[in-house]
Amino acid sequence: MATALPSTTICQTSFSFPSQNPCKVKSPSLIFPTKSHDLIRCSAKKKISIVDRILDYIEGGPKLRKWYGAPDLLPKDGSDAEDEDELPGNAFVIAESEVRDAVLVTDGDSEIGQMIILSLIVKKARVKALVKDKRAAMEAFGTYVESMAGDASSQPFLKKALRGVRAIICPNEGFLSDAGNLQGVKHVILLSQLSVYRGSGGIQALMKNNAKKLAEQDESRLVASGIPYTIVRVGMLQNTPGGTQGFSFEKGSTEKGSLSKEDAAFICVEALGVIPPVGFTFEAANGEEKVSDWKQCLTRLMEKSEQKLP
Repeated sequence: MATALPSTTICQTSFSFPSQNPCKVKSPSLIFPTKSHDLIRCSAKKKISIVDRILDYIEGGPKLRKWYGAPDLLPKDGSDAEDEDELPGNAFVIAESEVRDAVLVTDGDSEIGQMIILSLIVKKARVKALVKDKRAAMEAFGTYVESMAGDASSQPFLKKALRGVRAIICPNEGFLSDAGNLQGVKHVILLSQLSVYRGSGGIQALMKNNAKKLAEQDESRLVASGIPYTIVRVGMLQNTPGGTQGFSFEKGSTEKGSLSKEDAAFICVEALGVIPPVGFTFEAANGEEKVSDWKQCLTRLMEKSEQKLP
């Protein structure tokens, strides 16, 4: 059965979903990866924000959800089945043999957070997200994403949020500084702009001083956590199309360099496939190097990082 995407969205690169015919797009705006590493670019006819375009795609309605075999949207009151597990005294029932297969995206309603979520949905990953407005997130993502709103510094809430979570992707600074025990998590990926903050001067340095402190705290907390981690230090994030430029992973490239937000989101998702024994940090900015195999590229960067250790 042929099914069309929402009226505001058209596709430039041919691609297929279950029970769907290929479609074409006219103008570039959003790129996200497929299982075969092709890039799909989606666009809206009207000049709307990248976040709105992502939501337009996700809000394709019941027909789009059926492509993934997902049920209808959750109740409008913001409740979900998991809330029924909550017991008096903020206690929660947790199965001893809990399956950890979900990826938790912090700051899930931020622009880059939504890009990461969309890429995970396309990969058919189980996604959980921390958001400020749970109802809005549910209306946007439906049952693709288990959206949760609450205080990450509250251990009962964090314990609930981490149920079934194997990996965490942090697209912005602040979460790790406030979060409590991350017990059970197997891998944390942190998108860090610390190099940019440290390279800022004058009024920019004053404006970004708080973000710099949070980024430093996040990195320090993550390194000391004992959880395998990947810190992706990026250049200045830009609202430019992803997948159109190469990359630079050289030390110092991020201090004055820049990186497409779409490319940054893509790298974070690809980093899920390479779990370091302990942890490693690398820099990423747009440059000349073309990457065809991200698993191989990230493994090379990880091994290079290990060689520098005393």
